[in-house]
Amino acid sequence: MRKYLLLFLALACASTSDAALKGTHRVFSGPFHDGPEVTRTCSGCHEKLTKQITETVHWNWSKKQTLNGKSVDYGKKNALGNSFCLAVPSNLPGCTSCHAGYGWEDSSFDFTKTENIDCLICHDTSGTYKKYALGAGHPVYPGEHKEYPPGKVWEPVDLGFATQSISRPTRAACGNCHFYSGGGENYKHGDLDANLGNPTPEFDVHMGAKGLTCESCHKAANHDVKGEAISVSPGSGPRAMACTDCHKGDLHKIAILNKHMKRVACQTCHIPTYAKGSPTVLSWDWSTAGKDQKTGGDPLRIYDKARGDLVLGKDLTPTLMWYNGTVERVFLGDKIDPSKVVRLSAPRGERSDPDSRIFPFKVMQAKQPYDLENLTVVVPNIIGPAESDSAYSVKFDWNKAITAGMREAGLPYSGKFGWIETTTVWSLNHMVVPKDKALRCQNCHGENGRIDWKGLGYTKDPRG
Repeated sequence: MRKYLLLFLALACASTSDAALKGTHRVFSGPFHDGPEVTRTCSGCHEKLTKQITETVHWNWSKKQTLNGKSVDYGKKNALGNSFCLAVPSNLPGCTSCHAGYGWEDSSFDFTKTENIDCLICHDTSGTYKKYALGAGHPVYPGEHKEYPPGKVWEPVDLGFATQSISRPTRAACGNCHFYSGGGENYKHGDLDANLGNPTPEFDVHMGAKGLTCESCHKAANHDVKGEAISVSPGSGPRAMACTDCHKGDLHKIAILNKHMKRVACQTCHIPTYAKGSPTVLSWDWSTAGKDQKTGGDPLRIYDKARGDLVLGKDLTPTLMWYNGTVERVFLGDKIDPSKVVRLSAPRGERSDPDSRIFPFKVMQAKQPYDLENLTVVVPNIIGPAESDSAYSVKFDWNKAITAGMREAGLPYSGKFGWIETTTVWSLNHMVVPKDKALRCQNCHGENGRIDWKGLGYTKDPRG
């Protein structure tokens, strides 16, 4: 009987509508004791698909790419990270609450074990499935009591109810991780917030007026989703995705605008501002953390004892830079010059490079710790449970946090630390406005234009 049921479900899953797809999973009411049990049930029909997932970037948090002339396995899991949570290796149970799996809490995690895959994080449409902040990818299960931060109780998830809602990934499902990365809504990217779950056409013309989903552009082949952050894929080569994948040919009625496309990215004119909904973090000073003080009345200036001072911004003008599709990156263990601002990531490109075009970016500034003697950027253990003896958010001891984090990352630490200023750069690709709201000639050219022409390598405005 089970064989025929699975055959029926497999055929039904090939139907066209999301509604029909949801209906095929209503027989899976549970009870399920944990996430891996749900995945084992999914594998009854989708064994081939679960094996596909183990080959993807979403699963491995890394990919083969060429860096400094060598082919290496590099990505989020072994990158220096950024100025937000500083690095993944030293904060695994927290960072991996956004991993598409269960149980990645240390280096012993088995990436070949398909029952560790979390199908629900992408395919739940009930809106009730939520991973626990320190659960290494697990949600809270019935009978468990979890708090983080202390006083905030996390409710258990009804896995049966979530499983019955399974469908193709929605914008909200992608947003569960991507809208809230970096410690808060829109904190990291600047162009990804919860408004994209159901935006107006003015907020994002593709998702609002056209009804596109994330999958419409970020197409998946064998579950490997197209598109990468420049901070963790610096060796990926030419841009993996482009507006011209869909918008081809001479797109403008005015010839000079089509000529501009050779050196100016579509996003530069069609994303005139970012952080239009929720504010984004512009600077983060970790050196001030540890004080018993409260945030003042300005919602764009936040102080947190465990994180220091954060400055946020809203309705911001992007920073324009030349970009040829490759990225300059500081790696774990690289020597740095603490007397200068350390550019952890930055787009490569210049006016004289024919492969470069002008793109819009968010630039994030920070002050973060480094090793005074080894001259390397350090990766502290920032987050952890209340019983942690090293997490900075628990013990407020930077030396303990750095010692533990560097040990987990397999890097030496002299025992002495100082503070450096850093920048990271984030590409802007979402929140595209309708064409009648795009920038006009006078927005860039002329006396009151927004472009720093000298900064881009020109002696003056090329229009004269």
